Amino acid sequence: MERTERNRNSIIFTGLIVGLFVLFSGCSYFQSRTKNGTPSPKPGKTGPSPLYYDFEDVLVPGELKINRNSSFVYRTPGFSSGILSLKGRVEIESLIAFFKNNMAKDNWRAVSSFKSLRSIMMFHKENRWCVISITEKQFSTYVEIWVVPAIQEVEQGSETKLLK
Repeated sequence: MERTERNRNSIIFTGLIVGLFVLFSGCSYFQSRTKNGTPSPKPGKTGPSPLYYDFEDVLVPGELKINRNSSFVYRTPGFSSGILSLKGRVEIESLIAFFKNNMAKDNWRAVSSFKSLRSIMMFHKENRWCVISITEKQFSTYVEIWVVPAIQEVEQGSETKLLK
């Protein structure tokens, strides 16, 4: 009888130790959260670094991963153009701010933009155009970056020839 009571006490003691361990580790999980339930940033820990993929002057946030099956890039010496298709979990507002700031740093001039379910940003450089399309879906954000050469000197009245 005394032996079963000792076994029961040791089981209870072990259960209490395990319960306290779970309780304290659970509390530390909740302490790293902000008031709205999102994880608070850890000091010194930053996200992935931005990268230049196939276009040497279009910086892309590190959180976006390239989709090679939906991308096409044409390269010649000193020039590349095409479409980069990317996907990630990034808010549209932060992407728009990122591209606006970094495209200017790479000497792109903002020409036009609009925000809707599909936001578009247009940039121009001496011999190229860049169009950035951002679409937010339920679980991911999709970005397409189009870089194309600019048409040089269009003669007056030749626009109609181009359309025919």
